[in-house]
Amino acid sequence: MGVFRLNHAVLYVSDLDRSVAFYRDVLGFRPVGMTPDGFRGAAFLQAPDSTNDHDLGLFEVAGAAPSPAGRGAVGLYHLAWEVDTLDELEATMARLANAGALVGTSDHGSTKSLYGRDPDGLEFEVIWLIPAALLDQQALDARKRIRPLDLAKEKQRYGGATRGGVGISVPV
Repeated sequence: MGVFRLNHAVLYVSDLDRSVAFYRDVLGFRPVGMTPDGFRGAAFLQAPDSTNDHDLGLFEVAGAAPSPAGRGAVGLYHLAWEVDTLDELEATMARLANAGALVGTSDHGSTKSLYGRDPDGLEFEVIWLIPAALLDQQALDARKRIRPLDLAKEKQRYGGATRGGVGISVPV
């Protein structure tokens, strides 16, 4: 059997406590007590409603400079986390904005996206996927264009509480 999903990501951060607070307070991740005994400078977190052992590992590199990835060196551009509803996407957008971490939004046709940066400048995306049963040709064709996200319009079209990704990333 081949790879079928991303299980977790591990990031190097310059201030572990600051990063744990950000991912906990802004994105709702909760710390998981699995750091090996005697090991310092690491934390493991689980996303809300996740069934993974952990979704994010953070390893502190005190005094490290920000990553130049994407701006002057090769490296990971971003990770994308999925939320269940457009209401949750909207609430996440508000939390990111309040934290000064929202750097953009996009409509990718089949996905509705927010972009953020953590305290070390590492970028991430938070998305809502149109459920398979509501995915039409207009949304599929729009995947070739990046447009500004009109969240109010998308909520009117799909409903704020409609579960996203059903039939795609969430089994029917």
